[in-house]
Amino acid sequence: MDQNIVDAIKKIESDIGKLSSAQKILLTTDGSITAILDILKGHVHIETLVQEFREADSDVAELLSIDKGDNVNYRVILMGPGEPLMHAVSYIPVKRLDNDFKDDLIKADIPIGRILKKHSIESRREIKKVYVEDMSDEMHDIFKVNSPMLTRTYNIIHNGEILIWIKETFPYSFFRD
Repeated sequence: MDQNIVDAIKKIESDIGKLSSAQKILLTTDGSITAILDILKGHVHIETLVQEFREADSDVAELLSIDKGDNVNYRVILMGPGEPLMHAVSYIPVKRLDNDFKDDLIKADIPIGRILKKHSIESRREIKKVYVEDMSDEMHDIFKVNSPMLTRTYNIIHNGEILIWIKETFPYSFFRD
């Protein structure tokens, strides 16, 4: 595992307290979060809060290694078997999607991990950052707890390019057992 990720976990633990094994796995896995949540909590579904096409601003263009103004799919979802367990934001450069993948992405509440599997897309996940955020009013309204938020960002790489940038967030008070 990347030493920066190990150091980030140590910093989180020194800042807010010990992490459970499940929390460490959720923050550091280079596999599908959907599959892990399926095992931990039962079959996961998603609720799409926002799904829209946007022109990439300079920050998003830099995240995705694309040109400013390129079309991206912006998606915000909640994952869970009932109550939300995780909040996720993704940016996907449309020019890197084939039509079937794009259709599944925009027409249904399907987790990205399941879409990748369905289309047999060979990819890898590259964790960029693991950290703690203060709970925002929006996150408090979603999760109904007062807790620091454990957060990670990562890229899904396909054919040597960023296919998807994802930010996943969940309350520190979740997955403690």
